[in-house]
Amino acid sequence: MRKKKERKDVLVGVLKGPRDLAFLRREHWYRIPVAHAPVRPFRWLAFYQPAVFGRSGGRIRFYARVLERHTARREELLPGEPRHPRAHEPYIRVRIGVLRKLPHPVRNITPRRVSFGFTTLRRLRAAKNILDVYGIAPTEELMADALRRARIPAVAQRTVVVGGHRYRPDFTVRCWRGMVAIECDNQRAHSGMVSKMRDRAKDAALIRCGWTVVRFSEREIVNQLPQCILRVSRAIQFVWRSKMTSSRPIRERGS
Repeated sequence: MRKKKERKDVLVGVLKGPRDLAFLRREHWYRIPVAHAPVRPFRWLAFYQPAVFGRSGGRIRFYARVLERHTARREELLPGEPRHPRAHEPYIRVRIGVLRKLPHPVRNITPRRVSFGFTTLRRLRAAKNILDVYGIAPTEELMADALRRARIPAVAQRTVVVGGHRYRPDFTVRCWRGMVAIECDNQRAHSGMVSKMRDRAKDAALIRCGWTVVRFSEREIVNQLPQCILRVSRAIQFVWRSKMTSSRPIRERGS
């Protein structure tokens, strides 16, 4: 008998701060701006706590069943904040049941931006990290291990400021005559048109400032990791050999 496919009916939402968690515990409802609300229906909510939570941030600790929902303006939901810039905008008010605690926190180990996303209840309860929640291949972990074994001194998630914008390449390698950025593109996070445009803009900004960018797809990292490391090594050698006055940054992509 064919196994029944599990429904992705758990929506992962983000809590803005400790005040919202206290409000959730006390009032038992969660708000979602209509402009950003997912179209897909959901029966459960899981709550991601970002870095603003301090030591308890960067993880999912709680989830709850959805009981009902309706639409109202923000000023109706939070009458104590009439001057909020989105006071007149419509929100979905989601009433929840008992706030449940996961068997163990789902951690954001390699800091990734978390926004609305769907998963299954089984996967949420069993997950050890954010990638497990969404069933994403651990491309960054695979790349980090391969770079370490190849003795390439790469730094993960280093924040760089280029042209007035802040970027965080997945890995950076500092060479005597330049910098190399290594990007690992998960299929889920980088397949959309908006994501692709953002990636191209990021690459262009880095290249204009003299960086060399090497970008890999999830398929390449999972199936062709030795070849990926070879391309990284060649990019580093190119930067080392190039003369400062005549070097031209490169941008590599897989086929």
